[in-house]
Amino acid sequence: MTTKALTAENFASTVEENEVVLVDFWADWCGPCKRFGPIYEEASERHGDVVFGKVDTEDARDLAAALEIQSIPTVMGFRRGQLVFRQAGLLSGKQVDSLVEQIKELDIDALLAEADKQPRD
Repeated sequence: MTTKALTAENFASTVEENEVVLVDFWADWCGPCKRFGPIYEEASERHGDVVFGKVDTEDARDLAAALEIQSIPTVMGFRRGQLVFRQAGLLSGKQVDSLVEQIKELDIDALLAEADKQPRD
């Protein structure tokens, strides 16, 4: 599966309507982003059951600001619409593969149930 361009218009629906979504926040001027791009693309080919999205932080400045992206590349992982991973910096192909497997193995129902028990501010 190839990567999907995400924007303010399709970000929420993509994250909410898919079981597992990885998102790469990047910019064309960013050297580490350019190095990570092919790694991320190759991982998307290995994991056809996962949506691999990319947010160009130059084109989607409001979205990047709303998600408090301060450093790129940043990768976010979502499971059933819930943010379960966030990290700035490069990942290797093996690290991306491991991340995908860990997100798939999460007991998201247990995590959500535990979150519901936590006192609200």
